[in-house]
Amino acid sequence: MEKKIPMTARGFERLQEEMRILKNIERPAVIKAIGDAREHGDLSENAEYHAAKERQGFIEGRLAELEDKISRAEVIDVSKISGDEIKFGTRVTLQDEDTQEVTSYQIVGSDEADVKLGLLSITSPLARALISKKAKDSIEVTTPNGSKAYVVKEVG
Repeated sequence: MEKKIPMTARGFERLQEEMRILKNIERPAVIKAIGDAREHGDLSENAEYHAAKERQGFIEGRLAELEDKISRAEVIDVSKISGDEIKFGTRVTLQDEDTQEVTSYQIVGSDEADVKLGLLSITSPLARALISKKAKDSIEVTTPNGSKAYVVKEVG
């Protein structure tokens, strides 16, 4: 049985858009570049040909990866998430117990994660520690820089 990949509707749309661009724009452009490079003669010493073939390999590999992820996607409507417990799609505000710094995140799929935008991957150690917690709960997370302690200030 294939494992489902949780993602938000926005993340799912981004994957579909990337696949559309690769199929309709990037793939035809690289095929044209390969054709143009072939016209220059000897392929064994043709850097343009080799670069285009390498790009084609990347595009085809990424398309296969995107098709797999899209086929296994479990799109979760975050607008219907309610309750006081942290789960996928939840927005959470944390306070660092050492620095008192307050940060907010939304727990999203791994392809959507961007910590700078406040989007935390469900597979990250912090998100895994937060799952099932509620406001006022304390958590401790082991990070590359050592152990960090947080208090959940707000869920929702």
